[in-house]
Amino acid sequence: MLRIDDISYSVEGRPLIEHASAVIPEGHKVGLVGRNGTGKTTLFRLIRGELTLETGEISVPRGARIGGVAQEAPASDVSLIDTVLAADTERAALMAEA
Repeated sequence: MLRIDDISYSVEGRPLIEHASAVIPEGHKVGLVGRNGTGKTTLFRLIRGELTLETGEISVPRGARIGGVAQEAPASDVSLIDTVLAADTERAALMAEA
């Protein structure tokens, strides 16, 4: 399971995430939504180890897959929803079997 335990992170002295905790059980799929500037992308970067926590700990199980979609999608004839659905290989395999 993904475990986020009492994490904090600031940007240029401004607290963005303060004492946040969460547990996501193995096999669950979770979406993260919120207003601009509230720390969604920062949280994903912390989970992926791209940024360093000020306090707390994040543990990601070995073999876990954490996906994300860029904030700005490249120009394409394929819709964003089709791009996201195509990235879900488990769903694509089930659809191919149907």
